[in-house]
Amino acid sequence: MGEAKRRKATLGEKYGQESSLSRWLPVTKSQAEAFVQWTTRGAWIGIGLLVVAWVSVRFIGPALGWWQVN
Repeated sequence: MGEAKRRKATLGEKYGQESSLSRWLPVTKSQAEAFVQWTTRGAWIGIGLLVVAWVSVRFIGPALGWWQVN
């Protein structure tokens, strides 16, 4: 009997299903990885928007005469 067949016999119905992070949290490992990817992407988008806002307040606004920066 091969390793895969032994594992299938041991796990029964759970064979081939993803395991969860913990018993009390119904989140699989792939869902957790997707969450990390989305939050990382969102953080970088937020950093980019912050830089754009800073450049517009510091350089673009005063250059167009909208306000003065002392």
